[in-house]
Amino acid sequence: MPERGVARCLVEAYVYLDLVASGGSEHALVIDEPDGWVVRADDTEVFVPHDAEEAAEHQGATFGTGLSELLDPGQWMLIGTTYATRALEGGLFYAADPSGPEQYEAVAADWSFAAEAMAEALKFLPGDAAEIPPEEFWTEMGRAAREAEPGRFTRRKLESDLAFYRQSLADFQRLHAEDEAR
Repeated sequence: MPERGVARCLVEAYVYLDLVASGGSEHALVIDEPDGWVVRADDTEVFVPHDAEEAAEHQGATFGTGLSELLDPGQWMLIGTTYATRALEGGLFYAADPSGPEQYEAVAADWSFAAEAMAEALKFLPGDAAEIPPEEFWTEMGRAAREAEPGRFTRRKLESDLAFYRQSLADFQRLHAEDEAR
């Protein structure tokens, strides 16, 4: 991993900083450079090329196009699980009091991010492999996630989680469409 990481888009840079920098991305400084942006938090810097951000926007790729060089599949699985947990909790609060459009949008965004994170983890599966190979886990956090729950990194489980998160988003939107129409 280079001293200055390279992200595929700004969203990936912020997610990365949330994982590795003290205080996360909340107080990140963004510096505009001729070819992209440098996003800095504490002693961690991430470069986001303008063309990579444009490609992500053009393709609707939340975390960027191609394969991440910053986050390994273990981290992506943990990110997906975190967003799904937030969506479940937020959805329960929203069902009890569906009075705020911001709350609705937050739950929908959390389900969407959960699904997109699982899709990122799936990108590390080679060809028709049944599971992500151990060498794809290059971070301590990612290796620990794989060691704790190796079954989470099979094609079947990752695809199942992805389908569940997408279906949960669709169900939430369908169940609460009337709330948002008001």
